[in-house]
Amino acid sequence: MRRLEFISTLIIFTTRSMAWRSSGTSNKELVENLRKNHVFASQRAYDAMLAVDRGDFTRNDPYQDAPQRIGYNATISAPHMHAAALDYLQNHLVAGANALDVGSGSGYLTVCMAKMVGSSGTVVGIEHMGELVELSKKNIEKHHKEMLDSGNVVLVEGDGRQGFAEKAPYNAIHVGAAAKGVPKALTDQLAEGGRMMIPVEGEDGNQEFMQIDKIDGKIEKKTVEHVIYVPLTSRDKQWSGHR
Repeated sequence: MRRLEFISTLIIFTTRSMAWRSSGTSNKELVENLRKNHVFASQRAYDAMLAVDRGDFTRNDPYQDAPQRIGYNATISAPHMHAAALDYLQNHLVAGANALDVGSGSGYLTVCMAKMVGSSGTVVGIEHMGELVELSKKNIEKHHKEMLDSGNVVLVEGDGRQGFAEKAPYNAIHVGAAAKGVPKALTDQLAEGGRMMIPVEGEDGNQEFMQIDKIDGKIEKKTVEHVIYVPLTSRDKQWSGHR
């Protein structure tokens, strides 16, 4: 088994009990099972995931509660991790909010976030693989083209570790790969009262899914669970692994 496949498989083993039992044979069954197994509590997160068919964003076993390869040495995270992220961000992904999805990959979570901020909000998906940016556009156009046309979803190619200052500040930031420390550019672009959910790799190599809040200009950090994600890295490193 290749290293990336091994790491991706391990993502499903988090502290969220019973998550591995959440797989389904359809998007509706998957989302129902995620709620049944208490992976999330938010009705709004549930509604968003129900409205966005994961099958539009990956051809491989889309309704299995496990990460799947989407090409270019990248994966789409396991559904239970997406559900968790939306749950933790639910009070910040509100109507009219501005949000950033770092490592947007195939575009799935970007669209879920856009469902939660509504047509008056904006979600920027940033991905350093231009090929994945184009793939995500095609995926979104299948059933959510209006989001791209209206600017409700904005997809850009760039280094997610630097965020996207042009659209900052952000009420909510999601990072879909493990960073070595919390990137300062992302905390700088977090709005007052905003929240970021990010997997962070410590010096010992272990990873923690962290909740980062900006309150009165100060950054507050809290570990919510232990995870294993693929690394947040440069395009060159990811591309060399692809080849």
